[in-house]
Amino acid sequence: MQINHPCSALRPFLRYAAVSLLTLAMAAQAHAEDTCSALAARALPDATITVAEAIAPGQYPMPENPLTRLASFSGMNPAGRPAVGPNPAFCRVAATLRPSSDSDIKIEVWLPLNGWNGKLLGVGSFGWGGAMMYPAMLAGLEQGYATAATDTGHDSSTEEGKGGQFALGHPEKLIDYAWRADHLMTVHAKELIKAYYGKPASRAYWIGCSLGGLEGLIEARRFPDDYDGIVAGAPPNPLVKFNAAQLWPGWLLGRHRDVNMTKAKLEMVSKAALKACATPIGLKQGFIDDPQHCDFEPEQLQCKGTETADCLTAGQVELMQQLYRGPINPRTGEVIFPGVAKGNENLLGDFVDGQAFPVALDLFKYAAFQDPDWDWTTMDWDKTVNEAVNRLGPLLHVDSNLTAFFDRGAKLLLYVGWNDFHNGQELIDYYQSLLRDSGKAARASARLFLIPGMGHCYGGAGCDTFDKLAIIDNWVEHGVAPQRIVASKIEDGKVVRTRPLCAWPQVARYAGKGDIDNADSYACVEVTQ
Repeated sequence: MQINHPCSALRPFLRYAAVSLLTLAMAAQAHAEDTCSALAARALPDATITVAEAIAPGQYPMPENPLTRLASFSGMNPAGRPAVGPNPAFCRVAATLRPSSDSDIKIEVWLPLNGWNGKLLGVGSFGWGGAMMYPAMLAGLEQGYATAATDTGHDSSTEEGKGGQFALGHPEKLIDYAWRADHLMTVHAKELIKAYYGKPASRAYWIGCSLGGLEGLIEARRFPDDYDGIVAGAPPNPLVKFNAAQLWPGWLLGRHRDVNMTKAKLEMVSKAALKACATPIGLKQGFIDDPQHCDFEPEQLQCKGTETADCLTAGQVELMQQLYRGPINPRTGEVIFPGVAKGNENLLGDFVDGQAFPVALDLFKYAAFQDPDWDWTTMDWDKTVNEAVNRLGPLLHVDSNLTAFFDRGAKLLLYVGWNDFHNGQELIDYYQSLLRDSGKAARASARLFLIPGMGHCYGGAGCDTFDKLAIIDNWVEHGVAPQRIVASKIEDGKVVRTRPLCAWPQVARYAGKGDIDNADSYACVEVTQ
């Protein structure tokens, strides 16, 4: 006698249901791919869609460009991940925008085929731009975001597109670089999202560092409705004065070669500052936690008699004081931009022979003065800087009035590393001006983080990797303002240390017990001296 299992009668139904679900999934996938292809015929103002293709999971070969390697560092990852990829399935849309007769802006918009979270992530560029930050786009895509990026209107892989050369004789391309490419990318990305998903994005976020940070501030000032949340790392603002400060060490040291300031002397000063101002843990980990309150002065190292490797001559002391202070306007006595922060003296070693910082030199040569033969060694720190400010400031400088951005409830997270050549004091000053000049909403909607030991946007001995995307999303969606962020130091794809980042003016201090490499062993406290 055969006894049937109680569920045996259900087996045909279960097989049918499984087949039906698979069929539905395949149909949905085919529909998504067809909808993607149909975007090729989408009409966008001053734009030509060149690619609209569905990319299968794990089948997208990451394009290589001058920014691809940079964007792959964990500290540059919007989601704070050690690595990205392989890609989920997505609809890749590429377009060329020509809002002027001399414009040639490339954009890409990546739309998840499945699991879109309803939001847009705009990815900032770096340096002189000229390429897409593809790994950053992929990081957002992995989190369910539609992502967008632009080459800022030129191609840095070409001879005419290297550095700032694209701006020579091309005022419209300079406008594209300054703000037009980012804004139009955002507008078109939102249009493509609505066309593909049948509904608009519920939120839009911007994340970028260096140029990408400045782009975020420009967006907040010029187009306050574009983004609901902006993460702006190390924004070089005001750009002309920032780049003047990048030329300052080479200009100053080149004029005083007779003082014989060497790389070895700068390394010695850096070690002395570290010893004087680092906490015991900071000393062990290799950075000053809070350079703002470092009372080290170079005259403490002045030679008592004959010069040795471990002391500074009177002339070297004076040079160090000027390097810390930064360039000044000789007519007004005002500091144009603060110099190197304490503990970063070794970063000046590349300039001991009077070399110019290339990115900064390009700004003055090609963008400001339209003269490839412009001689930076003869620059006048009053006339030259002010003339460049007058020419480029209207395009690239951001004042402290972001009232329209904050009044609509948008959020701004600012950050910079203390081991950056970009002195964090400048961003502190800007942040304070922001709170003063941007209305009551600014206090609830802006935060600043100074990251101990981090270099320019990433790297250094400090913890440089944190989930910027989750933080800004949680702040916008749920009103949770970041006060303490856990960041990681990643080596070879593994977390070797964590530490809290504290909203300024607080800093992280060891609680007195526990693992010094664990963020739980630290508290955020306000330092008064």
